[in-house]
Amino acid sequence: QVQLVESGGGLVQPGGSLRLSCAAPGSIFRMSSMAWYRQASGKQRELVAAITSGGITNYTDSVKGRFTISRDNAKNTVYLQMNTLKTEDTAVYYCRLSTPWGNSHWGQGTQVTVSS
Repeated sequence: QVQLVESGGGLVQPGGSLRLSCAAPGSIFRMSSMAWYRQASGKQRELVAAITSGGITNYTDSVKGRFTISRDNAKNTVYLQMNTLKTEDTAVYYCRLSTPWGNSHWGQGTQVTVSS
């Protein structure tokens, strides 16, 4: 089992910023696509942003222009920089690693709460 370690969640006011991090084993990280999902209370888990091993990114429409996904292969870590946060961004955020051979692994989740 591949262990993903997430960090960076917390409570922030609307308009504020947070940065999430997800670390993975180096042997597999560099060849894998990475993504951030979120699940709000009572809702289905949804894709927020993804980045391929080559650095190509995509975002769900609701976060375009506010969130940025990036990866540091030297640190085996993927980041999600979240700016101009809104109350509707409140959710548990999960990191997902997808290997070239079709396996997926999930982090434990980190709570992001946007509230005044």
